[in-house]
Amino acid sequence: MELLVRQARIWGREGLWDVGVADGRYAEIAPRLAVAGAQELVAEGRLLAPAFIDPHIHLDKVLVAGEVRPNRSGTLREAIEILWERKARYTVEEIVRRAGRVMEAAVLTGTTRIRTHVDVDTIGKLRPLEGVLAARERYRDLVDLQIVAFPQEGIVRDPGTGDLMREAVRMGADLVGGMPHNEASPEESRRHLEICFEIAAGHGRDIDMHVDETDDPASRTLETLADLTVAHGYEGRVTAGHTCALAAYPDRYARKVIGKLARARIHMITNPPTNLLLQGRLDKQPIRRGITRVKELLEAGVNVAMGQDCVMDTFYPFGRADMLEVALITAHAAQMGLPHEIETVFGMATTRAAAALRLADYGVEPGCAADFVVLDAPTAAEAIRLQAPRRWVVRRGRVVAETVVTHRLHRGGEL
Repeated sequence: MELLVRQARIWGREGLWDVGVADGRYAEIAPRLAVAGAQELVAEGRLLAPAFIDPHIHLDKVLVAGEVRPNRSGTLREAIEILWERKARYTVEEIVRRAGRVMEAAVLTGTTRIRTHVDVDTIGKLRPLEGVLAARERYRDLVDLQIVAFPQEGIVRDPGTGDLMREAVRMGADLVGGMPHNEASPEESRRHLEICFEIAAGHGRDIDMHVDETDDPASRTLETLADLTVAHGYEGRVTAGHTCALAAYPDRYARKVIGKLARARIHMITNPPTNLLLQGRLDKQPIRRGITRVKELLEAGVNVAMGQDCVMDTFYPFGRADMLEVALITAHAAQMGLPHEIETVFGMATTRAAAALRLADYGVEPGCAADFVVLDAPTAAEAIRLQAPRRWVVRRGRVVAETVVTHRLHRGGEL
C-alpha cells in the first residue's frame, strides 16, 4: 500500500477501520489490515470523511474588498455596482494570485474539489476566465476545479455577452451559468434562460445558475427554469444557486415550485454566509433570514448542497473557504440541529455536493479516488461543533496538507 490509515472512524460506518490506498484510489478497507504502508497515518479514532467539496464560489472576485469602497447599503445590487470599476482593471496575474490564496486555504481546511463561477460580460470580457483557467492549471495537483461561465450583468441587457459566453465555453468553461432575474422583464428573463440552454446543449455542457437571489416574492424565474429543464431534457443536469425568493413566496406557490424542482431533478445550492448578510436589508422587524427553503426542499427529495460563495469581496467581507464553517452557519440559518439534520448538513459539503457536481468516483469505497480528510473529532457533529482541525488532507492518495494544533492550559500562573 502506498498509504495506510490506521484505526479511523469512517463517516457513515460503525467502528474503527484501516484504510489502504494504492495508485491514488482506495484499495482495501477493513477493521484491520495486515499489510504495511509506505506511509502510515495513525488516526487513533479520528473521523475520516470524503474530502469536502465547495460547489459554489467566485474565485475571480475573492480578496478585493480592501481595494474598493465599502458596500454601504449591504445589498446585492450595490455589491455588483461597486465591482464594475475593479473588474475592468483585472489582470490575469492578480486573479491567479488571489484565487490561488483561497484555493490554498480551501485545501488546508479539507476541500479538494471546487466549482467556481467566473464573470463573463462586456466589462471584464474574458479576462476573469483567463485568470481562473491559469489558476486551475497552477493548482491542478491540489484541486479539481470546475468553472462556470457566469453572465452576472445579464445577457439580454448586456449585448455581446451571449457571444462571450459561447467563447468562454470554447476556451474551457465546464458549465453554462446564468442570472435570469437580473434582466429588465419576465420576458427577457425567459430569453436569458433560453439562450443559456441553447449554449449548453450546443456544447454538451451542464448548467449552474444564480436564480432569484432576492427577497422579492415577485422574482419567479425558478419555476421557469424548472419548466425549461424538463422541456430541454436536462433533468439532473441543472443546478440552481441561492433561490432566496423561494423563501418569500406564498407557501402554496412555493410547494408548487418545489414539486417542479423535484421532477426536474434540479440540484440546489444554498449559500447562507453571504445571503444572511445581503438579504432582508429593507426589512425592519422581523428581518428575514434570506436563505432558501432548505428543509422543505430536502423533504421533497430535492438534492441540496451548500457553498462558501464569497471570500472578502464586495458581497461578503468574511469567509475562509472552510466548509466546516459554512456547515456551522448553515445549521444555524436553516435551523438544523437534530442529530440526523446535522448529519445532513455534513453531507451538504460532501456527498450531496458530489451529486450536484455529478462526480462518479467520490466516496470512501474501494475503487473511488482517495480524496479524504481526517478530522480531529470522532463524529461529524463534533467536527462541526468544534470546527475541528483537519489533521490530514489527502488528494489522490497523497497527503497535501496537515495541521498540528497544540493547546496548553496554565493554572496558578505556572508556565
